[in-house]
Amino acid sequence: MVGANGSLGSLTALHAAAAQARTRDAELLVVLAWQPPGGGPGTRAACGPSVLADCRDAAAELLQEVLGAFDEGRPGLTPAGRIVRGTPGVALVDAVRDPGDLLVVGTGSRGPLLRALRPSVVRYCLAHAPCPVLAVPPSPLQAVPQPP
Repeated sequence: MVGANGSLGSLTALHAAAAQARTRDAELLVVLAWQPPGGGPGTRAACGPSVLADCRDAAAELLQEVLGAFDEGRPGLTPAGRIVRGTPGVALVDAVRDPGDLLVVGTGSRGPLLRALRPSVVRYCLAHAPCPVLAVPPSPLQAVPQPP
């Protein structure tokens, strides 16, 4: 199982998870977590049903883009996708079904400001997953400046 959010780091993790799935002759489940803007039910900034539906649809579309980009030119492994409402760490840990599973998560590149604002998905998974967790560092290509 691998977490995805469409970033380069998550795509790097997806490729590592695919390699592990091929080696283990296992299924590959790609999980994309989503959250409504402003929080969930019961919060002051909770959104209406139409906003929730739009957010879920956007998450489903992003997951299809990730799976579509991955499927190109890779015969023999068809990943399954799942969108889950919730924070990424909790969604990934809750999706694990068996202690024999492998959870693959991209570490991303996190500067001091991002570390202070958002909790680490990798740390959460390492602390709470009932199975082994493979933390995949960012691709060196992420450091290469992109042309305008």
